[in-house]
Amino acid sequence: MSVRVFAPAKINLTLEVGRPRADGYHPLQSAVVFASEGDWIEAQDAETLTLAITGPFAAGLQADENNLVLRAARLLDPMRGAALKLEKNLPIASGIGGGSSDAAATLLALNELWAIGLPLEDLCRLAAKLGADVPVCLHKRSAWMSGAGETVAPMRTPALHGVLVNPGKPLATPAVYRRFDELALGGMFQPRGARDWARADDVVAAVALYGNDLEAPAVSLMPELGDVLQTLRADPRALCAALSGSGATCFALTQMGEDARAMAETLAARNRDWWVRAATFGAA
Repeated sequence: MSVRVFAPAKINLTLEVGRPRADGYHPLQSAVVFASEGDWIEAQDAETLTLAITGPFAAGLQADENNLVLRAARLLDPMRGAALKLEKNLPIASGIGGGSSDAAATLLALNELWAIGLPLEDLCRLAAKLGADVPVCLHKRSAWMSGAGETVAPMRTPALHGVLVNPGKPLATPAVYRRFDELALGGMFQPRGARDWARADDVVAAVALYGNDLEAPAVSLMPELGDVLQTLRADPRALCAALSGSGATCFALTQMGEDARAMAETLAARNRDWWVRAATFGAA
């Protein structure tokens, strides 16, 4: 038997971050959506637990016990075996939740392969042990994240079109948060509940109003990001553009899918080192 599960990229449409709490975690609130681009997890019956990694970004990962895919499998059942394959299509350390989404897809695949039958709520409780982003990746639907990322509420977003752009370099999340603190950027934000965005105009307005508080520290660590964002914002087809998560992936939203595809072709042709994909987002 074989089970194959999609692990979509998680995009932070908005991200507000406060100064560290007493426990060292940063309070945040963020609207997230999931993209049509992503990795794939395949699980097959086997005597022992193994992991093979393929895809364009396979070289950046190790199939060892620190890998979130294997950690997710051990967490679900440390005694069972399976032949796992990770097709790594998303850039490494790119601010779009690739590792978390891979772990979530692993839990879903093995829950089915091993006929465990845990409901999604129970899987979410397990997933929280792997990282704050893993539970939301299990649902694969638009959500409002708050607290330190562990509080998740469903929200409505329309179907969105756009492009994803990564400058071709990894950017470590801890380094971005350290620079955020060094720059004393953390302040108080007004807590809000889950948004109800019926139209793309609602999303565009929110991106313009709230943006991403990690953009400045990310750009200070990787100046190329400033070039990416400037290029996206200068394109007349872009309704808005911003950084996702801690970077280094940026996104731009467009009016139509045709605009996104044309924009992606132009960007990829002019910037050979960039990872560029037209994508759809949200609609949940």
